Amino acid sequence: MPQRTTLVATVEDLFTRLEQLNAVGAALSQERDINALLEKILRAAKGITNADGGTLYRLLDGERLQFEIVLNDSLGIALGGTTGKPISFYPIKLYDEANAPNMSMVAAYAALTGKAVNIADAYTADGFDFSGTRNFDKKTGYRSTSFLTIPMRDHENEIIGVLQLLNRIDPATREVTQFSDADQRLAESLASQAAIALTNRNLILQLEQLFESFINVMNTAIDEKSPYTGGHCQRVPTLTMMLAEAVTATEVGPLRDFAMTEKDRYELKIAGLLHDCGKVTTPVHVVDKATKLQTLFDRVHMIDTRFEVLRRDAEIDLLRGRIDAATHAERLRRLEDDRAFVRRVNIGGEFMRDEDVARVREIAARRWIDVDGEDAPFLTEDEVKNLTVRAGTLTQEEREVINYHIVATIKMLEALPWPKHLRNVPEYAGGHHERMDGKGYPKGLRREQMSVQARVMGIADIFEALTAPDRPYKKGKTLTESLEILGKFKLNGHIDPDLFDVFIREKVYLKYAQQFMRPEQIDAVDPARIPGYAG
Repeated sequence: MPQRTTLVATVEDLFTRLEQLNAVGAALSQERDINALLEKILRAAKGITNADGGTLYRLLDGERLQFEIVLNDSLGIALGGTTGKPISFYPIKLYDEANAPNMSMVAAYAALTGKAVNIADAYTADGFDFSGTRNFDKKTGYRSTSFLTIPMRDHENEIIGVLQLLNRIDPATREVTQFSDADQRLAESLASQAAIALTNRNLILQLEQLFESFINVMNTAIDEKSPYTGGHCQRVPTLTMMLAEAVTATEVGPLRDFAMTEKDRYELKIAGLLHDCGKVTTPVHVVDKATKLQTLFDRVHMIDTRFEVLRRDAEIDLLRGRIDAATHAERLRRLEDDRAFVRRVNIGGEFMRDEDVARVREIAARRWIDVDGEDAPFLTEDEVKNLTVRAGTLTQEEREVINYHIVATIKMLEALPWPKHLRNVPEYAGGHHERMDGKGYPKGLRREQMSVQARVMGIADIFEALTAPDRPYKKGKTLTESLEILGKFKLNGHIDPDLFDVFIREKVYLKYAQQFMRPEQIDAVDPARIPGYAG
């Protein structure tokens, strides 16, 4: 009867441990963090085999085993993994200086041969060097006895690490015993599952790194294409995440229930990096249009030549007696004033006055003899259209070319087979030029039709553009100037009012400024003077 009772207990124990093994396998497949995954592997192996301690090694470069996790219950040791405590032990080399295999260290032996090693007592075992273990025991008063060392193989049967367990504790007597054959089989099964989970996690990380690297290559291409917007592709994602984190942390207001998981954060980060990928389709001469008359070159120099022709004509008229000296001087003064005026309005700005537009048209109506000897208007229709641009340097047609980049962005992103956790990237990235009042582009969406993330990116895109010091047509604005404009955008229905309040209240603008803006741009901000901010 005692034998039957013992057998039943043994079978029940085995079933319990098999259930633990299955549960661990499911848990490992869901873990995203590498450090947490490694720690779960070792803790699960300890639990299933009743081990007092253990070490998990990862194979690096096929030449050495690096300590990743070290645990010992009796000594209260927990190093590596999620503990944040570094492991000071040197890696175990698999080969010596003569390139001979290191068969004396049990962990190295398991990695080199792919064989499990089950040792009843390290102090009496032959064939392995346990001097380091004995020195550890002398320092700590511990007694390292039984060892179970299991190689970890990936799906291609390659060794990727070693799992080592120390001192099996008998559940009934609490004595240190040898690891049983059942312990070894369970540990080997766990090591196999763990290796697959670890390999999958590494493959996913490598794919994510490859994907992000590809995005960075695309952004670098845009940077190289246009140095004036080079930093934009990097700054907007950073500011987007700053504001999104501030919204997540807020505990007051309409957005207090907004929250993001790590997957949500990654999705928004990718969307931020890709928000302007469509700019690869935008012609360089439009993106880099620093002056109103610039195409492949600044055509203001052609107009300078015409002014020189008129100066020459005035000199000829004076020499031939057609005009007197006073009239000549007046004509030269007027020509110089007009040339200076054309150069000034060619630079562009935020708003062009009606009287300046009228003066451009007046200058355009003058006549001159062109290179073909023909009587012609002083300015062509195209030159007048460009010089009378009210704000900035772009004509309406050129703005439409610039704006098309967001349509191209959406087309490019919607064409990709996004996995489930990134399926919102096109919506987030494609909505940063929409407005809350439905007057934005390209879809004319209203606030309620947009996600919080897309609205966050809209504010980030605008604020970065206002403060950017590398635009060809303007200097970067100060914090106060930028926030005043942003406040007016809130009042006219351009940006989300609740996000704007968080942006000001949590001083997201200042955190961004300290990282990206020039010192002379960072002035003292009085929130009470910001339009639309209620505090």
